[in-house]
Amino acid sequence: MKNSKQLMKGNEAIAEAAILAGCRFYAGYPITPQNQIPEYMSWRMPEAGGSFIQAESELAAINMVLGASVAGARAMTSSSSPGISLKQEGISYMAGMELPALIVNMQRGGPGLGNIQGSQADYFQSVKGGGHGDYRLITLSPSTVQEAADLTAEAFYLADKYRSPALLLSDGILGQMIEPVEFFENKFLELPPKDYILDGCKGRKPRSLFSLMMGPGVLEKHNFKLAAKYAKIEAEVRKFEKYKLEDADVLIIANGIIGRISKGAANILRKDGVKCGVFRPITLWPFPYAEIKAAAAKAKKVLVVEQNMGQMVEDVRLALLDDSKVSFLGRPGGGCPFPEEIADKVREIIK
Repeated sequence: MKNSKQLMKGNEAIAEAAILAGCRFYAGYPITPQNQIPEYMSWRMPEAGGSFIQAESELAAINMVLGASVAGARAMTSSSSPGISLKQEGISYMAGMELPALIVNMQRGGPGLGNIQGSQADYFQSVKGGGHGDYRLITLSPSTVQEAADLTAEAFYLADKYRSPALLLSDGILGQMIEPVEFFENKFLELPPKDYILDGCKGRKPRSLFSLMMGPGVLEKHNFKLAAKYAKIEAEVRKFEKYKLEDADVLIIANGIIGRISKGAANILRKDGVKCGVFRPITLWPFPYAEIKAAAAKAKKVLVVEQNMGQMVEDVRLALLDDSKVSFLGRPGGGCPFPEEIADKVREIIK
């Protein structure tokens, strides 16, 4: 079943989707451009019978989420780039303890405090670790308000399924954008059995959850276990969108809002007789290496477009192992390319 469409900001749609997906604990700290998420949660979460906490800091917020997950709750935090950096230690602890939760990053320009415009400069942080130690985050990148809501629910499901933190990686543009959205009664509502949580040991043997493993070989064994889980996730979780690729001579690869803008560039180019298509990774980790390689097999040129100085392009080059084929267009610090700018870059590389 589904409800009627509602006009909502991306931030608000993410918050409502989280509630409908069974999130009952939220802890966060204000930072632009994601402030509508905690604002929405502050009144909506109590209505749903859950707990909302405005923490005293980003560090406190992520550790409160850790505690809620330990107790078995479907838990969430959100922030924007500098705030996510402050949460990295807690995220690493959660990965080490194999605790599910959703972290939402509405990216803004950086480095440093930067600005409050949308950006994609946190790609490396998101898919290459971020915090300390050997771990991965399931990372999903939406391009519409509807998709942001849908992927929020799916991220909770994947986090619980694999006992791993999941990251919804979006940006300030999508967070502030207003679009129609429908909320579906989804299969992700029910929480799976959790035989590891700490909910009182009356009638059963005590349990413990920790990430400090000091005995000889204990941490190494745990890391091999995590690696096997990550390999399973890589085999089972890859999402992407293909747009007009059937006969494409030029392939644009972009994620999130830039993937959406790139479709406009492809439409402009096709009117001019240039056969252009778009490949949009939705899971940034696991990254769809094999699918990108297959999509680019017939293309003469590949253009990677990002709101940064070149991050996802490194994974595209790894996928293709042909640097001569790959060009890059980047707009850093909150700069955003228009479809015409992307189309002009394509015309430049095919001369």
